Amino acid sequence: MPFLQSLYRAFVETDASLAEINPLVVTGDGRLIALDAKMNFDDNALYRHKDLLELRDLDEEDPLEVQASNYKLNYIKLDGTVGCMVNGAGLAMATMDIIKLAGGAPANFLDVGGGASADQVKNAFKILTSDKAVRSVFINIFGGILRCDVLATGVVAAARELQMKLPVVVRMEGTNVEEGRQILRDSGLNFTIGENMKDGAEKAVRLAGGAR
Repeated sequence: MPFLQSLYRAFVETDASLAEINPLVVTGDGRLIALDAKMNFDDNALYRHKDLLELRDLDEEDPLEVQASNYKLNYIKLDGTVGCMVNGAGLAMATMDIIKLAGGAPANFLDVGGGASADQVKNAFKILTSDKAVRSVFINIFGGILRCDVLATGVVAAARELQMKLPVVVRMEGTNVEEGRQILRDSGLNFTIGENMKDGAEKAVRLAGGAR
């Protein structure tokens, strides 16, 4: 069918991640017509589609999400009070769930990636502290590619540079976790250690003002 073949070709040739036709109608003379459509595109392939990039309207996007995209951070603003900084999309989703389970509400989805650098951590803090609704920050990191001591050093440096006033709860597991926790304890800054995800989420919710 020519219509479906054209739809498939448009999907592939634009590196789309979604091509949704709704509604699709059949006219009285038997033609298929798309009355409306929505398409999402793979951000990693947009360098091949400068024509699509020119269609971006920043006025239609949340300013914090625009800022995060400039830092190569995966960020979506939500309406809660616990700011989240996590490495890995799956862990980020689980973190938001456990904050809800603890009686709070996440202020964002923020995935800094598996190999977050000190600059990414600093920029992530900038995003979180720019959201006036955030009352506490929950950093939930699995140290695999990113060692926990390296992360802790970056977190301490970023918090000092930005003069962080918000309470920060850090839950780390993985490579060099004890060294990372000690770096946080020795920093003299406003860090709280979460022993596990549940403990970290409960502390972050409490520091944000309790359950909603």
